[in-house]
Amino acid sequence: MASTYITRTPSSDGNKRTWTFSAWFKKGSGGYLFGAGDMSDGDPSVAIEVGNTIEFRIYAGGHISRLVPTQVTRDNSAWYHYVVAVDTTQATSSNRVKVYINGTQVTSFSTEEYMSQNYDTMVNSSSYAQRVGDRGGGNFDGCMAHVHLTDGTAYPASTFGETDSVSGIWKPKTAPSVTYGTNGFFLKFENSGNLDLDSSGNNHTFSTSGTLTQNVDTPSNNFATMNPLDNFYANGTFANGNNTVTSVSGDATYNTSTLGVSSGKWYWECKWSAQPTGSTNQVLIGITKRPTTNANFFLGMKAWTYAYMAASGAVLQSDSTIITYNTYSIGDIIGVALDLDNNRLYFSKNGVFQNSSNPANGTNPISITAPDSTAEDSGAYFAGFGDGNSNLQETGQFNFGNGYFGTTAVASANADGNGHGKMEYSVPSGFYTLNTKNLKEFG
Repeated sequence: MASTYITRTPSSDGNKRTWTFSAWFKKGSGGYLFGAGDMSDGDPSVAIEVGNTIEFRIYAGGHISRLVPTQVTRDNSAWYHYVVAVDTTQATSSNRVKVYINGTQVTSFSTEEYMSQNYDTMVNSSSYAQRVGDRGGGNFDGCMAHVHLTDGTAYPASTFGETDSVSGIWKPKTAPSVTYGTNGFFLKFENSGNLDLDSSGNNHTFSTSGTLTQNVDTPSNNFATMNPLDNFYANGTFANGNNTVTSVSGDATYNTSTLGVSSGKWYWECKWSAQPTGSTNQVLIGITKRPTTNANFFLGMKAWTYAYMAASGAVLQSDSTIITYNTYSIGDIIGVALDLDNNRLYFSKNGVFQNSSNPANGTNPISITAPDSTAEDSGAYFAGFGDGNSNLQETGQFNFGNGYFGTTAVASANADGNGHGKMEYSVPSGFYTLNTKNLKEFG
């Protein structure tokens, strides 16, 4: 959602003492899932903030209530389900706010402060805007799905989610049995023509600031992104739900994807979108078996990496040229087709596979080592992006199937053979976008 958020100010008061907020989210840099109240410093507000933890707080000249779990939520590759159920009428203070993460009630907090009995919050109040993805600053960066607010009922997480009987994974209930009350709402984000549509039956009207972008990356099918947790040496910056990464001047190194693969056939795309004036086109797009282990290890320098360089068109491994393809420039889209059933690699430029190669029939591939060919390997290949010069800053916009380069939707929306993903160019026959449903079947 980045700089985008949704607001509604109720026309009349609902129940300010008893309510539930539930949301599924996949974090980029984090930010606020929800806010209600005056958002200037010191003014009354309710906020749910995602960082290394998920913090719930009510502030009015000081903290009225604050719950900070000891449990961390640092996994940028995963979808989380967060529920806070508030009932300030409860005599026992710890019953006034109950927090759930992925279906389990949180009972261990580094900070644990509760409001007084019968405290009137800013939620469901006609005096305060109710904000999804914001609190008046600190907009949420990442993906959100199935956002609920109830008015008058405090529900447990099991109202909104359930454990899949096959996979054992906590998943959304698509049609939960919920009484929303006067000011409650349900945002599914599934109507592409009206993404802030309220599906609760209350038909509330919302105002959207910025531009909502619909995404095929959902709690039911989790797509790869680039991984900000693998960033110790690279020190890159991330945006757009971690699908955009910019290398940092001073280090010739690389970043990797959240999902790795050890078998199967996979396809993704990367658009080289920016570089500083006067740099030498040493952007590198490719694959790696492991994160970088040195601030000066660029993609293609070591045996466990393969990289297609913009300036020369060289495909590098062990700092040597394997083959030379066409050069590429800012705005070009590089496709990566990785065949781990036969240990082959292919690169395309703007939809044309180089050296007359054809991943579908195995023509003219780059032969690569198996994912677990040596003891030091991770046993999987990951997408990689970086540069080969310590004075450069390069920006790559990845599409693992979510359908965007940055905030721009792909023009063609090509799905793979399983019907998953939205790619700019056709997915080679027999290859698949990098997501959990495909990994379960082919990985």
